[in-house]
Amino acid sequence: MHSIDQFRDFFITYLEKQTITKEPENLYEPIAYILGLGGKRIRPLLTLMATEVFNGDYKKALPAAMAVEVFHNFSLVHDDIMDAAPLRRGNITVHEKWGVNTGILSGDAMLILAYQYFEQYEPAVFMQLAKLFSKTALEVCEGQQWDVDFETRDDVTIPEYLKMIEYKTAVLVAAAMKMGAIVAETSLENADLIYEFGLNLGLAFQLQDDYLDAFGDPETFGKQVGGDIIENKKTYLYLKALVFSSKEEALQLQDLFSLHLEDSSAKIAAVKEIFNISGASKATQEAIHDYTFKAFETLEKMNIEADKKDLLRTFGENLMGRKV
Repeated sequence: MHSIDQFRDFFITYLEKQTITKEPENLYEPIAYILGLGGKRIRPLLTLMATEVFNGDYKKALPAAMAVEVFHNFSLVHDDIMDAAPLRRGNITVHEKWGVNTGILSGDAMLILAYQYFEQYEPAVFMQLAKLFSKTALEVCEGQQWDVDFETRDDVTIPEYLKMIEYKTAVLVAAAMKMGAIVAETSLENADLIYEFGLNLGLAFQLQDDYLDAFGDPETFGKQVGGDIIENKKTYLYLKALVFSSKEEALQLQDLFSLHLEDSSAKIAAVKEIFNISGASKATQEAIHDYTFKAFETLEKMNIEADKKDLLRTFGENLMGRKV
């Protein structure tokens, strides 16, 4: 088995060989731009890794991995438009650089380009990949719409929130891994199990992101701590705090999440205190733990070598940034 860093290098080499820019330049230059901004490339390397886990040749999975990466970046282009975000990975966003209309069109083109990468496979594999991809792409859109809807709702439930992050974040991680299994032509059982592994790990990762947004170290988190609190996002922490708090604390939390302040430091401190006192922070850590171990339980059911199970477990542990 190759290492995670090697898979990343293999993918970046493949990406850099792709001919993205053509006429009209203003349609294709934004695509090359967003794909060139870097990022961890986690999803495509998962496709390569899963292929090799099931004794396939990672080289055969490169087009599928590229499709996953193009789709992921397409979703970022449109997300940035919806959020009116000025920066992406420390660089100016596509819609700020080329305008909203071009951002929409280039994003649309990226979705189509992603499908075209599957055309490099034989009909039976193509059909399986395209079917999984279509299902996943639609679920990501549904998750994004739920996220938008939740901004104006005061009655969001914890099961609804979990379904939202499953569709918005976890399904693409799961699909990336299952695509590798499909390319390797492993058993249907193995393919379904690697999907379940990715889904639960994706849920754990998003919940950890929620937790670190409030309680992470600003030096290592990579973005502003307390950002979700400033934006009044109804995260798992917030929803658990409402469930666990007294009536007075719940009302105080709801009042705090109705404020938009120039200096939010006092608001962040007050909200974090409620998260801790109510037990929401502890409950969130327990949920992260539970979903991580749920992912690891699927490894025991896979018909693969022990060292490959260990590799997937180590990847999961490293992704979560902690030994569990």
